Amino acid sequence: MADKPIRVLLVDDHQVVRRGLRTFLEVQDDIAVVGEAADGAEGVARAEELRPDVVLMDIKMPGTDGIEALRRLRALDNPARVLIVTSFTEQRTVVPALRAGASGYVYKDIDPDALAGAIRAVHAGHVLLQPEVAGALLAQDDAQGGTGRGTTLTEREREVLGLIADGRSNREIARALVLSEKTVKTHVSNILMKLDLADRTQAALWAVRNGLTG
Repeated sequence: MADKPIRVLLVDDHQVVRRGLRTFLEVQDDIAVVGEAADGAEGVARAEELRPDVVLMDIKMPGTDGIEALRRLRALDNPARVLIVTSFTEQRTVVPALRAGASGYVYKDIDPDALAGAIRAVHAGHVLLQPEVAGALLAQDDAQGGTGRGTTLTEREREVLGLIADGRSNREIARALVLSEKTVKTHVSNILMKLDLADRTQAALWAVRNGLTG
């Protein structure tokens, strides 16, 4: 168990949802709820104030929604990892959220223990997507004409990309490939540049689509 609990901010416009999440998460020894917000704008302000490790964010909220809040957090270079927790499953909401920088996307009917595991996973640097969510992104990629990219990746970069798709953090990749963490970061940056991808989520999905997973 980590020395310090994972600091979590809850952002949802329904008080009953926030109360339920808080009640469950407060019994987890390694997770601490540090604050709440009722909409995206308040969520961004609270995230800047509290600097949580993980933000649990709904998508559909009055005023500033979760997707716009994600964009604002990324513009501010806020380090919090955002886990979308929502009841909306349509591709038109899934894809923009992940493109905006979400570290994961789960549904509100998720098992409580699985939610705690999801928080731990995104905090550790993993990309967390339920199978149907990954499918939605891959379907959109197909509709936009496929890839055809990646032919310039080195063998080492392909190894790193495969481990990203397996949900490994940079530290875990470094251990697996016997590299320094700084070298892994350089490989990740090169991969994103060569494939014209915005983040690790897109890289993981590219790897799945192109058969680089184990």
